[in-house]
Amino acid sequence: MTHDHDVVLRPTEAQTRAALNPPPGRIGGDLVVETLRGLGATTVFGLPGQHALGMFDALRRSSMAYVGLRVENNAGFAADAYGRVTGEAAPLLLSTGPGALMALAALQEAAAASAPVLAIASQVPTAGLGGGRHGYLHELRDQQGSFRDVVKSVHTVRSQSQIPSAIAAAWESALTAPHGPVWVEIPQDVLLAETRLPVVTAVDATPHDLVPRPELTAVAAELLTHAARPAIIAGGGVVRADASGKLRALAERLDAPVVTTFGGKGAFPWEHPLSLQSWMEDRHTTDFLEDADVLLVVGSGLGELSSNYHTFKPRGRMIQIEADLGKLESNHPALGIHADARIALSALLETVGERTDPAAADSVRTVLAKVRERLAGQDLDAEQRILAEVRAALPADAPSFWDMTILAYWAWSAWPGALHSAQGAGGLGYGFPAAIGAAAADPTRPVLAVSGDGGAMYSIAELATAKQYDLPVTWLIVDDGGYGILREYMTDAFGEATATELARPDFVALAESFGVPAVRTSVESLREDLGKALAAPGPSVVVLPAVLRMFAPTHL
Repeated sequence: MTHDHDVVLRPTEAQTRAALNPPPGRIGGDLVVETLRGLGATTVFGLPGQHALGMFDALRRSSMAYVGLRVENNAGFAADAYGRVTGEAAPLLLSTGPGALMALAALQEAAAASAPVLAIASQVPTAGLGGGRHGYLHELRDQQGSFRDVVKSVHTVRSQSQIPSAIAAAWESALTAPHGPVWVEIPQDVLLAETRLPVVTAVDATPHDLVPRPELTAVAAELLTHAARPAIIAGGGVVRADASGKLRALAERLDAPVVTTFGGKGAFPWEHPLSLQSWMEDRHTTDFLEDADVLLVVGSGLGELSSNYHTFKPRGRMIQIEADLGKLESNHPALGIHADARIALSALLETVGERTDPAAADSVRTVLAKVRERLAGQDLDAEQRILAEVRAALPADAPSFWDMTILAYWAWSAWPGALHSAQGAGGLGYGFPAAIGAAAADPTRPVLAVSGDGGAMYSIAELATAKQYDLPVTWLIVDDGGYGILREYMTDAFGEATATELARPDFVALAESFGVPAVRTSVESLREDLGKALAAPGPSVVVLPAVLRMFAPTHL
């Protein structure tokens, strides 16, 4: 009797000969690159450093594309965006110590946003591990300890034979729901030593399916079928699971209104009769959701932004489908279903009954009308016009990446459809390097990045990257002379702002010094100037001098 786990795959005679006679001139770095190719990786991001040179030398012998950014944190943001738009694990090659630590904030964003980034860092030589006593350049006492609290999993290598298995395990971890960044580290001497190990070919690292418990989905289906006022909150887990079609089918079967969180934008059609859009920072929206007798939350932990700053208090029965066990029922008691959104929604669609509520669409229209009326009384026409002009200039299928800036905060609520931002961890500097990562994934369509002048200074160096690789990234910089949202927060809280005003360069001249075409625009010419920049090949910069205001908070 033979069990599945007893099956041995026997190599062919040709495979055996090739394994016994590997090509000369290979080092440990080649095992890294060969494993990545065997897993299906086609593009890597990173920045070389002394201890990591073995990996970068191996890239020279590989068919993989390399996108080298100028700052490790920006390389991490680029890998994050590549992972978000492709759904594939994005390799990020880093050096030791300072080079590795520079990527920490980007990995925090990837963790908060469940982006599958595969960070592979070098280490000091094996003899220097475990104590910080040897005085190696870049040495840390416990490098992996600096990342363990941020990434999803940590994988260490101490010999060349461990490289393929460690990277495969990390790849599998990154792509098993919930997606997330993972950490692999390999000592310098292991990367540089010549190897006689066979060439790594196909590698099996199939992610695990996260399947819901059937008794829980049965209860959920019963609650939803018999609900009087069901409603749905769709989070980023729906987008990552490619489950928007199933979400729409369920909403239509139940006649249930749907609101998308800021991370879940694009999970539900913006103009659908059941779409409450994304006005999560609005009491009219959260009052409506609180009144639902059965509230289905899919792919969201209902954190700070998704709960109107923790003022959201649902009164009915809540069902929460969440792949991240740490987020399941972390903020509200619920029927918690630990599962991938797509699989769980499929299970619900098999058993949920059909209900009809002619008043549902009317209720949605009433809520959205109240939202518009509230905004109309705040003298915010300029902000709404700018956002509309940007949307009109951007081709429908072009992705956009937004830094932490006032226009992005508007976009979270008001942008019609999908967008990507750094609202997971909230660090500055995300927009432009992330757009570079998306453009590397698909250089046939334009990509928009949006930053304020403060956030733009975090990533100015990447103009050189965009130019070097001739990537179709248009960077809209809204220049308000400082950290605009902090200026507004401090003025509201203390009567005046401190440390928010910034000296800044002439962004147009600076971009042109990199060989990147740039234009200074106005609200009146924004659509035309931005449209021309997006239509032109290669990178470009559009600078909009404007002081914007946020809409008044409604959670107080």
